[in-house]
Amino acid sequence: MFKTFLTSLLALLSAASFAAVDINKATPADLDSIKGIGPSTSTKILDERKASPFKDWADVIQRVPGIGDKRAAKLSSEGLTVNGDAFKPTAKPVVEKKPAEKKPASTTTK
Repeated sequence: MFKTFLTSLLALLSAASFAAVDINKATPADLDSIKGIGPSTSTKILDERKASPFKDWADVIQRVPGIGDKRAAKLSSEGLTVNGDAFKPTAKPVVEKKPAEKKPASTTTK
């Protein structure tokens, strides 16, 4: 019985350690608990959040200096969410190349 209780307790604690932290509801301690966010970044996040809550990841990337697509993906994998959503990279527009123009065949006569 003790082993079952201990196993259940460890499972509960390990699940809690991977709980998501929503950027719009997080305390400074919650933000600092995310690997990759230190006091400087959490201060920037909280200052921007005072102005208005973040709408989505694109809003976070636009308003918080130092957070781009790559860092947003890493923070999301560590448990940070925006309104409950994990970061989903946006597809960059694909620039189609024009086919190379064919040069007219040279006509040489002998």
